[in-house]
Amino acid sequence: MKIDFAKFETSLAPAVIQDFETGKVLMLGYMNEEALAKTQQENKVVFFSRSKDRLWMKGEESGNILHVKEILADCDNDAILIKAIPTGPVCHTGADTCWDEKNEPDFLKRLENIIQQRKNEASEKSYTASLFKAGINKIAQKVGEEAIELIIEAKDSNDELFLNESADLLFHYLVLLATKDKNMDDVIEVLKKRHG
Repeated sequence: MKIDFAKFETSLAPAVIQDFETGKVLMLGYMNEEALAKTQQENKVVFFSRSKDRLWMKGEESGNILHVKEILADCDNDAILIKAIPTGPVCHTGADTCWDEKNEPDFLKRLENIIQQRKNEASEKSYTASLFKAGINKIAQKVGEEAIELIIEAKDSNDELFLNESADLLFHYLVLLATKDKNMDDVIEVLKKRHG
């Protein structure tokens, strides 16, 4: 990747920071050639601060560092897109983004994260943790039971019961995936390969 810093009177190119996992735009900063090189070297976002007139690593004071996953140049080689994983709020105001937007994964991803927490923590009070404790045979059996209940409700005309059984099946399927150390992204990749 080569950015044409010479296009700019200040030798500063705009750098858009995007959350690697959610796709949400987090902030905009500026980089000179040295800041970009340091970002690539450290795998942490480093800007050139126009107000401080020096290199500045995002999070050097707050600890809310941006861990770099991918760096891209635009079609004209004069703007940078950095996909990163933030360790906390990105904006100096304490907001998730500099546009005061929430930066959260979609609900399914959040649910997968909760299921993974229950798997790791094994709380006595958690239904999900009790499934993991019972083992894969019990979890697979539960998926089968929920699938049968969904089929039965699909033949009737009660949408509420049908949707409830659909939710039960999906939840238990996510637990089964977590038991096998897999997630929906893995399944989606298989579907993409089939239909790509």
